[in-house]
Amino acid sequence: MICSAESERQVQAIATSIEEGLRKQGERPLGAEGAAEGRWALMDYNDVVVHVFLEPVRTFYDLEGLWAEAPVTEVADKSKRSGPARPGAKAGKKGAGKKGG
Repeated sequence: MICSAESERQVQAIATSIEEGLRKQGERPLGAEGAAEGRWALMDYNDVVVHVFLEPVRTFYDLEGLWAEAPVTEVADKSKRSGPARPGAKAGKKGAGKKGG
């Protein structure tokens, strides 16, 4: 999973929220790093790897470009239903699902 944040504090808050939510369900990361600095948080949950980027850092590393040919996976949001999520889709951004959108 790849998502963006607008500030270092928001990177930390998103990472903390994900970790706390999964911990309540009995899931613990195999590894986690970067959240303290607030530019890029990485959490490895074995089958799912979570990246939370500060927006300019996300653009610089362009992980979506590395996964451009990956299959699309449907993800339902509890608050609203959206189209398929895929690498390159930026959550909460206009034009999600379109590279460069």
